[in-house]
Amino acid sequence: MSNSTFAIGLDYGTQSVRALVVDVQTGEEMGTGVFSYPSGKNGTYVDPENPNLARQEPQDYVDGLVESVQLALADAEEHDAFDAEAVIGLGIDTTGSTPIPVDEAGQPLAFDDRFADNLDAKAWLWKDHTGHAEAEEITEAAQELRPEYLAKCGGTYSSEWYWSKLLHCKRTAPEVFDAAYTWVELADWIPAVVTGTDHPDDLQRGVCAAGHKAMYNEEWGGYPDEEFLAELDEGLVDVRRTLDDETYNTSEPAGTLTDDWAERLGLPADVPVAIGAFDAHLGAIGAGIEEGTLVKIIGTSTCDLMVAPMSEGLDDIPGLCGIVPESILPGYFGLEAGQSAVGDIFNWFVEVVQPDNLDHDALTERASKLDPGESGLLALDWHNGNRTVLVDQRLTGGILGLTLHSTPAEIYRALVEATAFGARVIMERFEEYGVTVDRIINCGGISEKNQMVMQIYADVLGRPQHLSRSSQTPALGSAIAGSVVAGAEAGGHADFDAGTAAMTGTKDTVFEPIPENREVYDRLYKLYRRIHDAFGVEGTEDDLYDVMKTLFDIREEVRG
Repeated sequence: MSNSTFAIGLDYGTQSVRALVVDVQTGEEMGTGVFSYPSGKNGTYVDPENPNLARQEPQDYVDGLVESVQLALADAEEHDAFDAEAVIGLGIDTTGSTPIPVDEAGQPLAFDDRFADNLDAKAWLWKDHTGHAEAEEITEAAQELRPEYLAKCGGTYSSEWYWSKLLHCKRTAPEVFDAAYTWVELADWIPAVVTGTDHPDDLQRGVCAAGHKAMYNEEWGGYPDEEFLAELDEGLVDVRRTLDDETYNTSEPAGTLTDDWAERLGLPADVPVAIGAFDAHLGAIGAGIEEGTLVKIIGTSTCDLMVAPMSEGLDDIPGLCGIVPESILPGYFGLEAGQSAVGDIFNWFVEVVQPDNLDHDALTERASKLDPGESGLLALDWHNGNRTVLVDQRLTGGILGLTLHSTPAEIYRALVEATAFGARVIMERFEEYGVTVDRIINCGGISEKNQMVMQIYADVLGRPQHLSRSSQTPALGSAIAGSVVAGAEAGGHADFDAGTAAMTGTKDTVFEPIPENREVYDRLYKLYRRIHDAFGVEGTEDDLYDVMKTLFDIREEVRG
């Protein structure tokens, strides 16, 4: 009989939910189950007349929970060493900010027949930007009344975040806003559902969602004060009164599985469930984050995560999505940055532009044969706005240097390079404020599947690019959280240090910077920073006159 114990990580992504069964002692991934959300387009309700709208069906989350866990357990049963009775903990990560309007009993309004077809009563997905005007209003009010609020979230409040979405709902769908007792982040709702603590009086909210998206900080007593919110809208005060000023990190349990949920999932009763957090933050844990390590989670967008010890203090860093105590690891500030679109930009070019009907593989093969600078092109990676460091959703993408001879492969490579330049801006912002990047670990499908992208990132950032051993780092990080709340006595881990040491690692493949490529990219990056600031920073004195000429010069030099 095996002495192994197991934890399950649930990863709620943009299009699906994934369950992962992991051996707590070795990190071996025993079984996986995936449930694709059936509602809307690729799991998301959209509006052709409003490209900023993105909503999801809460019932898909519940159905996905059951289906994915059952599939993962069935997959794990193929291993002789696995026993479902030896599952000791469960962790959950989700997208965010993805708040759900709920009634006084904690049930989503979408479950009420009155609101079943009302998109405003659904979950407001992270990439819903309908509240961009409200975000500007919140930023302006905070600049005048509570500048300390902005200092912890990069200086600008985002339309992707909690209060922007609530305020937009109040302004545009008052019948939904008035019917909602409170709004609950998906990262808090799922752990509450399975532990029977989803009633608003019992709900435990995680510091990750509260701190990064809802202006929560213990320095000012928790969430934004009522006086400030009343300046925006009195309706927000009512929501504020439903929010407890105590939050929790992922080393703490939300509770244990109820008997009903244990039976539905096929797990032992009383399995502890960790407080939820966002996918990127638990993904950083699954990649083995530690001080000095930058974890890049590269997917449709990117999240860049670092930690810094709370014992040493930390200056505010303009442009970051947040500096939140213990949002990633206990005892550390969690630092979040990122890009609003990366994989989405590549997909746009392939699926919308459809250049010669070439797919990603064909474009990558052709683009890989180009030398840095050969195309004479320079692009901006703002197709879905800029998350860091400009925090401006109204910025758009662009390509300079196009001629009648520019090819699809050249444009594709320029788009990849643009995302690498954007990544370098983020890295340099961390280091500008004393958070040193000693090591970079990449995770996500793009980092695993596309060697060209990783080599370009190595050359542009000037740092070796490591790859996480796991292809499912958010789910793995959630499983590690499950092992921590179970504790060492139950066969889990005493803390995250022990959990990551046992359950994470990197692959042998490392992408090293190529000196001659780096030299060209350093020149291109200087041009990128000029147009980045010229278009994105109000009041810049730089002009754009010689950018295209210099691109021509570089192209001709490379071509010889």
